[in-house]
Amino acid sequence: MSAAPIRLVLVVAAALVDSDGRVLMAQRPEGKALAGLWEFPGGKVEPGERPEETLIRELAEELGIDVREPCLAPLTFASHAYPDFHLLMPLYICRRWEGIPQSREGQALRWQRPGGLRDLPMPPADLPLIPFLIDLLGP
Repeated sequence: MSAAPIRLVLVVAAALVDSDGRVLMAQRPEGKALAGLWEFPGGKVEPGERPEETLIRELAEELGIDVREPCLAPLTFASHAYPDFHLLMPLYICRRWEGIPQSREGQALRWQRPGGLRDLPMPPADLPLIPFLIDLLGP
């Protein structure tokens, strides 16, 4: 007897890095799955969309900033089994954008040093990404 197929969900995320080497984190608002946890901004890749296109769209929708594709650099990815689906999440670094990130979907925002990311409650899929940011940006 074979197990039921696992649904694969592709989500793309960005580590927006400011001139002080801090990373922008967004808190999932009430009413959403994993509400209250801090995550990297981004979202689900829609059919027919490339991950970079998704990220540009999501950052505009969520934060009101304009990002150009050449400013997105792939860093690493997370692969995490949740009870009802498997998440695959590429993480991009972005150091240049136009506009000032602002909450447009009711989420709290905060700039955090990479070494302090572990102090924030985060979804389990995001946690393995922290060492890559510390290696790249320092604590």
